[in-house]
Amino acid sequence: MNNAKFDIKNFLLAATLLLGLGACSKDSDPAPDVVFEINIDAYTVEFTNKTEGVKSFKWEFGDGASSTEENPTHTYAGKGKYVPTLYVTMQNGGTYEASTVLRISKSSAVKLDDNSFSDWDTVAVNSITSGPAGGVFRKGKYDYDGNYIYFYFEMATTIAAGDIWDFYLDSDNNSGTGLITWLFAGAGNDVLIEGIPMIDWFDVFYHKGAQNSFTFDQQSITEFYKVGFVQESGGLLKVEGRLVRSKIKGLMNKGVKIGAVLTKSDWSGPVGTMPDTGSPSFFLDMSE
Repeated sequence: MNNAKFDIKNFLLAATLLLGLGACSKDSDPAPDVVFEINIDAYTVEFTNKTEGVKSFKWEFGDGASSTEENPTHTYAGKGKYVPTLYVTMQNGGTYEASTVLRISKSSAVKLDDNSFSDWDTVAVNSITSGPAGGVFRKGKYDYDGNYIYFYFEMATTIAAGDIWDFYLDSDNNSGTGLITWLFAGAGNDVLIEGIPMIDWFDVFYHKGAQNSFTFDQQSITEFYKVGFVQESGGLLKVEGRLVRSKIKGLMNKGVKIGAVLTKSDWSGPVGTMPDTGSPSFFLDMSE
């Protein structure tokens, strides 16, 4: 277990509502939004209720333990996949529930809300330095934990340039499925993520059809990414962020091949790739 601590702030879980043990006393009463937040520090998780109008609470943490506190703290025995559930009984007697998947595993020191890149200094592996075919990319790093893939890039560009981001992901680590592209060798890209994340435009697409066909279906996936600290200084644009592993097909596997591309705002062509154009996609080993 990596002893570095990480802290997930304001991670809003708006889970799908399921009608629970009770029923609304009035058929016209709308179902409430059952919402809670979590903070994770190694094996310890703080649960914070954000649901309004609740009479009583019951938390089941997914490991046999439970609590009736509104905002409990629970320590898991070790690594694993857990499904904590919050049951709420409303003032009208109706009972509702919401669940989420929680993975307790490798931790990361990366924090996205500290207005700093200094935490990336602790990431000694999964680092890439661009070569002559990298274009505007200068440096990149990846890290991960049980819930997220983190990324950090240094690029010789600006936000005002409007460069379009693309992540090509071989999410099943199988070159026999997904798009084969000249940009990166040795990968069959099952997932494309495209947009400008700094202005809240990022979309997920899944490949379909022949491997030599650039055909992707757009997915209706929300809250699958977050941008952290962004800085323009010394001719470099530095950006950090994360992808939610459970939201995107295949990212809960033990490894993923990643290729990052910046394209001109008018789509006329790429201005940078990481790794270098024509090089093998970067393999992020997530087996720990």
